[in-house]
Amino acid sequence: MRVLRHFAGLALSGMAILLVVSSGLQAETMQSALGRAYTGNPQLNAQRANVRATDENVPQALSGYRPKVGVTATLGEQRTDLTDVSLTPPSVYTPLHETVTPYTYGVTATQTLFNGYQTANRTRAAESQVSGAQEGLRVMEETILLNGATIYMDVLRDTALVRIQQSNVAALQQVLNQTKKRFSVGDVTATDVSQAQAQLASAESALLAAQATLSTSKANYATIIGVAPEDLAPATPVDRFSPTTLAEAFSVGDQNNPNITAAMYGVDVAHLQVKINEGALYPTLVIQASVQQNSEPTIGEVSLFNAAVNAQLTIPLYQGGAEYALIRQSKESAEQQRLNLDLIRRQVRANITQAWAQLTAAKGVLQKAQVEVSAAEAAVNGIRKELVVGERTTFDLLNAQQVLVSARTALIQAQHDRVVASYSLLGAVGRLSAQVLALPTKIYDPQVHYHQVRDAWSGIRTPSGK
Repeated sequence: MRVLRHFAGLALSGMAILLVVSSGLQAETMQSALGRAYTGNPQLNAQRANVRATDENVPQALSGYRPKVGVTATLGEQRTDLTDVSLTPPSVYTPLHETVTPYTYGVTATQTLFNGYQTANRTRAAESQVSGAQEGLRVMEETILLNGATIYMDVLRDTALVRIQQSNVAALQQVLNQTKKRFSVGDVTATDVSQAQAQLASAESALLAAQATLSTSKANYATIIGVAPEDLAPATPVDRFSPTTLAEAFSVGDQNNPNITAAMYGVDVAHLQVKINEGALYPTLVIQASVQQNSEPTIGEVSLFNAAVNAQLTIPLYQGGAEYALIRQSKESAEQQRLNLDLIRRQVRANITQAWAQLTAAKGVLQKAQVEVSAAEAAVNGIRKELVVGERTTFDLLNAQQVLVSARTALIQAQHDRVVASYSLLGAVGRLSAQVLALPTKIYDPQVHYHQVRDAWSGIRTPSGK
């Protein structure tokens, strides 16, 4: 009867484990964990730094509109030996020796008035590069949030599986002890003892494997989230943020998926690069103003002041053909970007279809797993009663218990897959973000840094003070 009571407890242990894992008293929630990853993940912060570096392309391009001013100065020493011959006889040779220290200083300002619209096109291309980098940041944010949600559910799943295996080992150890006692009095045979030993060894191996998997998941959790997992609260699907139909998911994905929008900005940059290269065929007009002060420029002169304003028009006729090759090359690159955009659109639709199918399957699998657990529990209870009246053997009960353990394992996996699939669909349509999930953290706005540096004329310090 002690064996039967132990199995009765084990029949409920799987549900107890799920309730422990699903209790709402834990400190860390899915949202708080994702908030940690959003703020502190090194890979995500590195991508943000990359966007900030890309922001500087715009003021570099805008510098073409601005004048260039330079100051020049020279200082040196000059010695002159001169012999002067008089023109009237008798000729007289008059030696002249003089040492002077001439110096000059001046200011030159150059302003480009026209360069084939290259500055305007470079500015627009730089702005598109910034927008594309910001969309690339959204891609990285979605990747980190999806990885964070997945590893969060991995730790929950693996923790529950370890507890199931621990309970299973404890139960089978008790069965083995009882079977040995019954064998000592002749109630069972040595075969029964061997069967119990085999089941226990298998359960112990499964426990070791589950513990190793949990350790790996915890390490991955610390890598992505930034802290070790402790007391994780249950997580729920995020279906409320996702489209309700596959057609709507396609429409939302076409508009919001950052891979598509980033590729669209890439097409813009490639098109503008064609315009930039075509600008090399246009004339350029530059105006230059200079002011220069010379002291003792030559013997006999004390100072010389010079001021000038010049306009220079350059009309290219032929430059070796390199400019034409660049134009043709950039046109092919632009076509490549357009084709790449079409490919990405197709890939996004394929990802949405896959995510939708996985979510639909996860819902169905979860329902079937719940039915399987209920049926396995009923089977264990029935075999336990039949064992009392001698209609079942201990081996029958052991097998039924292993079926129940497998069913509970499948249920835990189905619960894991159900949540992860909902996050995957949200990412596929481009809605997996800190704003949509309302994460408890400060939202990073890349526009802040962009506007801080866009119109900066000077300065070597970054807005962060570096």
